[in-house]
Amino acid sequence: MPQADDQHWMAAAAALAERARPMASPNPGVAAIVVKHGRVLGRGWTRPGGRPHAEAVALEAAGEAARGATLYVTLEPCAHQSPRGPACADLVAAAGLACVVVGMADPDPRTHGNGMARLREAGAEVADLGWPADRLGLSGHVALLRRGRPHVTLKLAMSLDGCLATSGGESQWITGIPARAHGHRERARADAILVGGGTLRADNPRLDVRLAGLEPRSPRRVALTSGAAPEGWTAVSSPAAIATLEGVRYLLVEGGAQTAAAFLKAGLVDRLLVYRAPLLLGGGTPAVRDIGHATLDTAYAHGLRLHERRQLGRDTLEVFLPHPLERD
Repeated sequence: MPQADDQHWMAAAAALAERARPMASPNPGVAAIVVKHGRVLGRGWTRPGGRPHAEAVALEAAGEAARGATLYVTLEPCAHQSPRGPACADLVAAAGLACVVVGMADPDPRTHGNGMARLREAGAEVADLGWPADRLGLSGHVALLRRGRPHVTLKLAMSLDGCLATSGGESQWITGIPARAHGHRERARADAILVGGGTLRADNPRLDVRLAGLEPRSPRRVALTSGAAPEGWTAVSSPAAIATLEGVRYLLVEGGAQTAAAFLKAGLVDRLLVYRAPLLLGGGTPAVRDIGHATLDTAYAHGLRLHERRQLGRDTLEVFLPHPLERD
């Protein structure tokens, strides 16, 4: 049975998994911690390029002291053989652990349930906490396996009245430095970043990460366009075509109003970030174009739930998740 401190250690592992994202691609970013008598013996996260896996790193750090300890791992240890390395379930089984606590079962059919079964056969007590994927930093892994596409975050930076630019087209910068820094953090967590063809042609954006030490985590650049993409870019002809982006688990959609509307209309937004500046522009460029909600019933059916709100300097960040609403 899961113990009270299992929640504590799994939360620590989930925080550690952030270090793997997005450099772990093409594998999911996983983290593992080896604990005995309340003391951390080893920890690890998936290394760049996907190998070695988190469990292998943590167990190597713990060494022989891992025998009789508890392993906390955000995702069920893989049970399938790979030319790139051994199955983690076998490594963990051989370590002599007393208990293995997993954050969630792996939806990959090659492993689903098999990894935990192999550990039980080896004599370890196994507990599955069943945490949601977003709490473990595994939303992209689940989206790719269950929906065949990346997990999509749509970012909107706007004024209080929902404008992304003035009537004259000026948009740099509506939000302040802290909000823009947070936006660059989101870029560093994404495998790819997408803008519309109009934004590409008008602004030729760099779309890189401009946070000290995180520059190497600048994501791949993708354009939503019917034409060819310039060098260094990948073109997709429709929102649905993001399913063809190989190795992309997390996609950040940034620019412009028509592109935002296209993804919302297609039902392909899993997470919405709204950076709201305390400005009124009146008559400026709307942050989102028509998304086809001709009635309030339709709008409510495609509603959003406030997941988080925080202050970023003078600006406010609101994080929304899709959630159908009932009319009062």
